[in-house]
Amino acid sequence: MKEVNSMRVDQTIKKLLSYATSEEKVDQEYKKYTCLSNRKLYSTEINGEIVSCIGVEFRNSKEGVIKHIAVLPKERGSGIGSSMIRFICKEYNLNFISAETDKDAVMFYTNFGFRVTSLGEKYPGVERFLCEFEVK
Repeated sequence: MKEVNSMRVDQTIKKLLSYATSEEKVDQEYKKYTCLSNRKLYSTEINGEIVSCIGVEFRNSKEGVIKHIAVLPKERGSGIGSSMIRFICKEYNLNFISAETDKDAVMFYTNFGFRVTSLGEKYPGVERFLCEFEVK
């Protein structure tokens, strides 16, 4: 895993972030990772190609919130997403990590061991979920 902190956004990172947020918000979200000290963005490469990224906001020294997590479609299901979460928890010695997501990603978080709670319809027709994980 490699920290992403270049002011110029890589096109693959841009594409990955667009899976995790709306395309209109990609540049704005990327800027938060380069400007805010409590946000970090990491990427994973396979054979020199960026295949995934994870962005985390740290609430305090022991708690993080996954703001973005994305894996290229051809690499999904291979454990990259889970290994990124484990890396963040270990690298920052977190006790607790959470994420808010839609129904498409609930199974990923459930399979990892997150406790999932429905937040109801936060936007018209869109149910959101809070996923929480106590790091052991």
